[in-house]
Amino acid sequence: MKLAVGGDHAGFPLKGPVIEKLKAWGHEVTDHGTHSPEPVDFPDIARKVCQQIRSGQAERGILVCGTGVGAAIAGNKYPGIRAAVCHDHYSAHQCVEHDDVNLLCLGAQIVGDRVAFEILEAFLQARFSTAPQFRRRVQKLHDLERWAAQEILKEDAR
Repeated sequence: MKLAVGGDHAGFPLKGPVIEKLKAWGHEVTDHGTHSPEPVDFPDIARKVCQQIRSGQAERGILVCGTGVGAAIAGNKYPGIRAAVCHDHYSAHQCVEHDDVNLLCLGAQIVGDRVAFEILEAFLQARFSTAPQFRRRVQKLHDLERWAAQEILKEDAR
């Protein structure tokens, strides 16, 4: 699988082992930084990862920050991106199976390497369900994105 990976300075200690494990599992990984523990703003890294997913150059993405929360907030600002914070195995596969999540957000200050690897494995092996109720709900998310964008345009025009 082609994957886009990034993280801020708080996620830096976990990002390296995550990338090594992903490559060891045979995935093609693009590392969007950061490449040091020097402070960096996570929205800048999230932009790069999300752009790669949106363009189809990556099938899924992984962002690592301190808690995963900031990364998820940033990721969910982009149309077509469905980001989820997952710190357990169940959520990692369920979010893909039911919600077609394409951006996994991890908290380096919450999980260690071993748990992160279990989460990654569950996330990457999961597939979006063909059950009609899940397809319908994700379509409603797409519809909500379009509606919100139109509402913003109307507000800006006023």
